[in-house]
Amino acid sequence: MTQPPEIRIASLVPSLTELLVALGLAPWLVARTGFCIHPAAAVASIPKIGGTKDVNLAKLRRLAPSHVLVNVDENRLETVTALREFVPNIVVTHPNAPQDNLALLDQMLALFGHLPGVADRAAALRRALENELAACAARPWPARRALYLIWRAPWMTVARDTYIARMLAQVGWQTWPPVEGGEHGAARYPALNGDEPWLAGIDELLLSSEPYRFDASHLAEAQALCPNAHVRLVDGELLSWYGPRAAPGLAYLRRLATQG
Repeated sequence: MTQPPEIRIASLVPSLTELLVALGLAPWLVARTGFCIHPAAAVASIPKIGGTKDVNLAKLRRLAPSHVLVNVDENRLETVTALREFVPNIVVTHPNAPQDNLALLDQMLALFGHLPGVADRAAALRRALENELAACAARPWPARRALYLIWRAPWMTVARDTYIARMLAQVGWQTWPPVEGGEHGAARYPALNGDEPWLAGIDELLLSSEPYRFDASHLAEAQALCPNAHVRLVDGELLSWYGPRAAPGLAYLRRLATQG
C-alpha cells in the first residue's frame, strides 16, 4: 500500500508560524525565519533559514520541506520562484482584512486538517474571530481620521487596502492619506513629506511597535507632525499579524476606541 507523503512545513512568515503552532502543527514545522519568534518556547528548536526577504535557499533545500508558506507582502517573488524548483507545495497567503482570516483557516484546513487536533483548534480560532467581528459590528463607531505610522525618517504609513487599515476600519478609524496601494509593492506603504495639509485634520496618530519600534521618546515629534491628534503608542503585532492575533487584535482596538 502506498504511504501518504511525509509532511514537512517551512514558514517564511512570522504570523503564519504562530498560526501553525496554534493549530497544533509545531511537530511538522522544519524551518522558520529569524523573525518567527512567537511562541518562543515552541519555535526555539525549529531551524532558522534567514529572514523573510533573504531566505537561505540552500539550507532550506537541505531541510526538504513538502510545504512552504509565504505571503505576498512579506516575501519576494524571486524567492518564491526559486522555491518552486524544489518544493512540491508553495502555499501563498495574502490576508487583506480581518475577515480574510476565515479563508486563511480554511486554507490551512484543506492542507493539514487531517492531522490530529487541527480541525478542533481551527474551529476555536474561527469562533473567537467571528465573535470579535460581531462585537465590532454591533455598535456605531464615530468616524475618526487615523494616521498609522510604521516607520520614521521618512515617515511611512499604510494604504487603505492593507490589512492594518481594514483592521482600524472595524472601529470607524479611516486611515489617511486616502490612497490604495494595489495588490503588492511599495505603494501599499506610502512615505510622507511631513508637510501635507491634511495632517492637521488627523484625529488619531498611532505609533506602531513594529517594524519601526516607536517608543515614548518619539511622542513629541509625532505630536508636532499632527498637532491636533491624539497620539498613542500601539501594539503593532496585535494590529498587523493575522492568524491567532486577529481576534485579540480586534478586542484591543475596541478598547483603544472606547478609551477616547
